[in-house]
Amino acid sequence: MNILILGSGGREHALAWAVKQNPKCDRLVVAPGNAGIAMIAECADFDIMDGGAVVDFATENAVDFVIVGPEAPLAVGVADRLRAANVLCFGPGQAAAQLEASKAFTKEICAAVNAPTADYGHFTDADAAKDYVRAKGTPIVVKADGLAAGKGVIMAFDQATALSAIDDMFSGEFGAAGAEVVIEEFMEGEEASFFVLCDGVDVLAMGTAQDHKRAFDGDKGPNTGGMGAYSPAPVMTDDVIAKTMDEIVRPTMAEMARRGMPFQGILFVGLMIKDGQPRLVEYNVRFGDPECQVLMMRLGAQVFDLLQACAEGRLSEAQVNWADDHALSVVMAAQGYPAGYEKGSVIGGLDGLPEDRSHMVFHAGTGLRDGKIIATGGRVLNITARGRSLAEARQRAYGMVDAVDWAQGFYRRDIGWRAL
Repeated sequence: MNILILGSGGREHALAWAVKQNPKCDRLVVAPGNAGIAMIAECADFDIMDGGAVVDFATENAVDFVIVGPEAPLAVGVADRLRAANVLCFGPGQAAAQLEASKAFTKEICAAVNAPTADYGHFTDADAAKDYVRAKGTPIVVKADGLAAGKGVIMAFDQATALSAIDDMFSGEFGAAGAEVVIEEFMEGEEASFFVLCDGVDVLAMGTAQDHKRAFDGDKGPNTGGMGAYSPAPVMTDDVIAKTMDEIVRPTMAEMARRGMPFQGILFVGLMIKDGQPRLVEYNVRFGDPECQVLMMRLGAQVFDLLQACAEGRLSEAQVNWADDHALSVVMAAQGYPAGYEKGSVIGGLDGLPEDRSHMVFHAGTGLRDGKIIATGGRVLNITARGRSLAEARQRAYGMVDAVDWAQGFYRRDIGWRAL
């Protein structure tokens, strides 16, 4: 089969790496890709936000299957355009993608099905939002309603921080994403990421992981898109998974179908777990990044079969086969991330690192200049390893990190600390 993956980050490199291993894969193209992806697949340069351009490329290149990596193309309806052109596609349509594109929409769905989540208020006016904060008190969570690349969430432990976050969002710090604001109750507990395949009718639990959102060790510093992850997440016990499916996922999927917007793709269920009870933090409509990297590391070639079954409405026939292993990924980011950072620094030491089914460097924000790998983004590399235990996976991953020669980068040294 000819396969096209849309995206340019570490998530898409990991998806490409797993798909490439499947014998069904004859030709693999990633658009736009990055320097690491270019080592294992063809890269194509066209606008992945333009549904017409995506359809044209797929048609002209006899693409059999399109996998949409990031949320932004889904939110503008690229999957709908592909399906209208009879191109098999993995990823929800624009209406279903509202589960990530609008936090207020998700809260409305949760209310309709009585899914356990945080109490909230939805605001289009800064003064009303501030009055809500003053009435509720802190700690409290201020969120940009729309897509903000994982950064539009401020956990405010004092009133001044909350009010400042409201001003920032309404003044355009997160662009159109902050035109509306959702303010939520602060939930205590342990966070986890749960991934479920949905084909519009059936649902299949795919895997668990735990992300590390804060920039620095000890969960300090600003929120980021994610500084590392590991899988599986011990907090996601069989009982917690069953409760999540029965109280959150299945009711949500049924309500989406009832509204005429059935969900087809991967549902990333962000959870807060306390005393064995899961509550929904947020939905995302694509694989997490860097959670995808650890899931792909553990699943390998079977990923393609699962995504294809999902896209073709055959999830009832599918099964996820997990090995009894662990994976851990460390994000190497540019100094200054998630605020201002410089691009163009040269990264050395990568040629000597192992790349096999237990060790991989997934590129996130890289380019090629004069034959050398350079940093082109905030999160730049995902150093990922498998092991029989989480401790072994962690040791392997940090052994690789230590061999990278990049003075302009930084990373956390405590990925996996909760489980270990």
